[in-house]
Amino acid sequence: MTELSALVLPDRHPTSTFLAEVVEAERSGVRTVWTYDHLTWPLLRDNPWYGCVPLLAAAAGATERVRLGVQVATPNYRHPVPFAKELMTLDQLSGGRLEVGLGAGTESLDALVLGDPPLTPRERMDRFAEWLGLLDQLLVEPIVTTHGDRYSAINAHQLPGCVQTPRVPFTVAGTGPRSLKLVAKYGQAWVTYGPYGPAVGPDEWFAALEKQSRQLDAVLEGRRIHRIVNVGLESYWPFESRARYADTVARLASLGFDEVSVHWPRPDGRGVPAKALPDVLAVHNL
Repeated sequence: MTELSALVLPDRHPTSTFLAEVVEAERSGVRTVWTYDHLTWPLLRDNPWYGCVPLLAAAAGATERVRLGVQVATPNYRHPVPFAKELMTLDQLSGGRLEVGLGAGTESLDALVLGDPPLTPRERMDRFAEWLGLLDQLLVEPIVTTHGDRYSAINAHQLPGCVQTPRVPFTVAGTGPRSLKLVAKYGQAWVTYGPYGPAVGPDEWFAALEKQSRQLDAVLEGRRIHRIVNVGLESYWPFESRARYADTVARLASLGFDEVSVHWPRPDGRGVPAKALPDVLAVHNL
């Protein structure tokens, strides 16, 4: 059975609303509650927007079973050394329920907020490879000293370490050749949003997912990792009826996806329509 996870965005205001929705999602039986890791998100740039790390820390105290995750953190404004410390702490606070989504980052508002010069796609992938490798090392080894082209760690202590061993699981985002190799090297799971860019129709979406999944198969060379697909915030067609959603999940399962990540119902009407939520849960036997 394909699993269901929920995306609860950090624009929920006041923060008690975010926590209430996380608890509601846990009670519904979803596998994971994810939230975005941005400083600003263009689609909701005029909304309140909170930091994902303190929100997940609060969610860890408000929940008992559901896994909690970041989807996805990037090097756009995070250095591996302090970020690894925060992730280790979140894993401890949640009793080993943390999931960490990681990606290269795009040239969005988050990439510009610190005043750094724009990067080419190749430079972003070079940065991501080094960032991801150091983050992995920091979360596995108790003390790290290393000097890289972009990032260094000097006697960086990571004690007591993660609850989960050898570290918190990485869900790596990527669709290109280099990023998929990083998925294979570091990822316990893979997440994709489908084709990058403007929203597309169902046929184009499924075709892109099929192509991406085949490309990952080639890189994995027979290995199997958990595969997650994120249904876009403004993708409404899967929720037109229970039959339509059931067909969508079945097609995703046939492409090898293990988990469908949907945006929890929102007052602005985006994400799963509130009236469709019972059908969505029923399709996943929740």
